[in-house]
Amino acid sequence: MKKLASLPAIAFPAFSSNATLAWAKAGFFLFLPLALHAQVNFESSNLPIVILNTNGQGIPDEPKIDAQMQVIDQGPGQINHLSDPPNHFNGNIGIELRGSTSNFFSDKKPYAVEIRDDAGNDLDFPLLGMPAGADWAFLAPFNDKSLVRDAFMLGLARNVMPWASRSRFVELVLNGQYEGVYLVTEKIKRDKDRVDIAKLKADDLAGDSLTGGYILKIDKTTGAQNEGWTSPYVHVPGAWQTTLWQVEYPKPIDLQPAQKDYIQQWVTGFEAAMRTPDFADTTIGYPKYLDVESFVDFTLLNELAKCVDAYRISTFMYKDKDSNDPRLHAGPVWDFNIALGNAGYCSAESPQGWIIDFNEFCPDDQWIVQFWWKKMWEDPIYRRRLQDRWTELRAGPLSNDQVFHLLDSLTSTVQEAQVRNFQRWPVLNIWVWPNVFCCGTYNEHTNFLRNWITQRLQWMDNTAQTLYVGEYEAQNRFKTKVFPNPVADGVLKFKCFSHYDDEVLVRVFDAAGRFVEAIAFNPEFNEENTFEWRYDVLRPGVYFYEILLNQQRESSGKIVVAP
Repeated sequence: MKKLASLPAIAFPAFSSNATLAWAKAGFFLFLPLALHAQVNFESSNLPIVILNTNGQGIPDEPKIDAQMQVIDQGPGQINHLSDPPNHFNGNIGIELRGSTSNFFSDKKPYAVEIRDDAGNDLDFPLLGMPAGADWAFLAPFNDKSLVRDAFMLGLARNVMPWASRSRFVELVLNGQYEGVYLVTEKIKRDKDRVDIAKLKADDLAGDSLTGGYILKIDKTTGAQNEGWTSPYVHVPGAWQTTLWQVEYPKPIDLQPAQKDYIQQWVTGFEAAMRTPDFADTTIGYPKYLDVESFVDFTLLNELAKCVDAYRISTFMYKDKDSNDPRLHAGPVWDFNIALGNAGYCSAESPQGWIIDFNEFCPDDQWIVQFWWKKMWEDPIYRRRLQDRWTELRAGPLSNDQVFHLLDSLTSTVQEAQVRNFQRWPVLNIWVWPNVFCCGTYNEHTNFLRNWITQRLQWMDNTAQTLYVGEYEAQNRFKTKVFPNPVADGVLKFKCFSHYDDEVLVRVFDAAGRFVEAIAFNPEFNEENTFEWRYDVLRPGVYFYEILLNQQRESSGKIVVAP
């Protein structure tokens, strides 16, 4: 597939101005000088040490070249020395560059590593204590100066979704050159320890066996070579952007034409259903096609991170065969290095706002959010599920205690190694695309991340209350009711019929018509809302009230306060 063309490097001094962010938004991307690195005296680490040797070869984008890998890992709490024998792994690998923007805009390169036996075949190995596998991603945090954004979100996701990639921080040496802190992660793969769906064999060409399993992704064309198709639907009528669906599993060499045709027709059928007025119908709409709970969790995690790529890039889904589960599942989640306040474009930098509105922020971006995401978001039943699930998660795996315990644990894990990492890549005080917070010490970068997360959680807590506000049905309209009446216990209740964003004002007068009190209420739901007024200004007697709804008189009546 077509790859990004090389662009000339532009040297630029340290900066963090809004003008620079505007350049980035406009497509004038900025590159660090290639000389921006230094030699590091590296002897030991509290992290595992990975040593790669390509025997003098440069590492290409593809295909993988033969290389060797050694891993030194003495176990938790132990110090690993570069001079130690490779006690964890010592053998053959294939290696290539991986990633799209994380590769193109970074001097510190991410890699795809395939563990091999002596004959060059894939070899499943439990790398760094993770379940055995042959394929691994070596992520290279570069523009993420906290170093932990990917590990943080993957860690949260493992407590929310059925599976998310496990990961381990390491320090990496390539051909004798210290390369800094890397995050070794499981790749999104089909197996019993990862995406646990049916294995699709070459002869699974009909019946139930043809229906699964598939791993799909919505993504750019850069990166791994996959079979795919362009959706026949655009996000708005007349739009020039398209959505590319790709089959991540089975791989192109294994995917049969009948299998590709099946999953393409299945997805296109789902998108067609989302174009109809009955898109939310439980029998013919999205609940028929989707595991809604997985889409709710996927949405909330990406919204927590305010991931600028969410829904439109690096977005994975999977479908098992029908006899196991006929629905499409969202996830696993992936790619958060420019999330959590690290991207200074398309409103992603703000801890406020929903990133599902990306098309409104950046309508001219090539990669847009496909139409059905927003249609589902606008369904009241789906919004109620989002609201209820957010409340549930905030009381458990996404509570402040758990969120910040994980963050502190990760930053503590890399605290020693980050010093060497930023000696090798001295970018702490240099703007790197697409940073929002430019310059400061490592602790200042992690404090920025912590503060951003704090603000994001507060905003989502407040705004989630309005995700589901009921449906306003005018035929159910009634005038405001006041009870109990007479009242004697100091608490007067008002039940009104309103929209959740209406202004409700109660004005109280004594028997002589003199003004006593004005009480403003903020409805939380469409249709029926009940408010309490704990009064202390009313003595026994008769009073009158009027209700103003959006500054218009709605009703009035009498209140009797008993002795």
